[in-house]
Amino acid sequence: MGYLDFFSVGLSEAYKKVKIFFPNFPTSCLPGNTIKMKALFCSSTMHRYFIINKPSNMVSQFVSPEAVPLLGELDFDFPEGTHAIGRLDKDSEGLLLLTTDKKVTRLLFLASKPHLRTYLVMVQNKVSVETLEQLKNGIPIKVEKGEMYIAKPTAIEIISNPLQYYPFADDHREAYPHTWLLITLTEGKFRQVRKMVMAAKHPCRRLIRLSISNMHLDDLKPGEVKEFDKETFYRFLEINLSES
Repeated sequence: MGYLDFFSVGLSEAYKKVKIFFPNFPTSCLPGNTIKMKALFCSSTMHRYFIINKPSNMVSQFVSPEAVPLLGELDFDFPEGTHAIGRLDKDSEGLLLLTTDKKVTRLLFLASKPHLRTYLVMVQNKVSVETLEQLKNGIPIKVEKGEMYIAKPTAIEIISNPLQYYPFADDHREAYPHTWLLITLTEGKFRQVRKMVMAAKHPCRRLIRLSISNMHLDDLKPGEVKEFDKETFYRFLEINLSES
């Protein structure tokens, strides 16, 4: 992301342009102090906040040493410095947060209050009542360094109509025995949902993140981008603005 060329358009004209797009730009920053105005224009007032519906077969990165589909291939002109907050693996879909504000990751994932994350998950074969109870009560999965961890969801249920939760849930694999699960977690171990259902002997066939806190995909189509102002973005994610 660049900034207005104050030298070519002149300070007075640049200030007018800034006020058009940023009405709350500080009036104390008047023409006459080029360095101060330029610094303010490029500072926190310029942070931007997005959500995307990440398609499957795309990594949650803008740069990769591997030949893989990247976020920059979406039909949207992201500003320089945009990065993902948390990740979805290449084969997973759904809600992904993006911003130029580096503080958000710390404020969201290191907050004292854990944030709920809800996933729509298609697994192979029919999940029995007994297996569902096993998942509800916590199931051992391997985490870092091969250590075992009891992964316990905040909520889990079998659902019969995935389209009620995600309008793009149609899947040709529904012709084969399967189950759709709605899983809510407050933790995010690496590939945790996939490991949980695999440990229950039901390999994951599709994983879609629907929400984080009060931020929801709603009807955002795969590959689409939606931008928020800072106040709304923080409010939906239950981040205290005073901490930023």
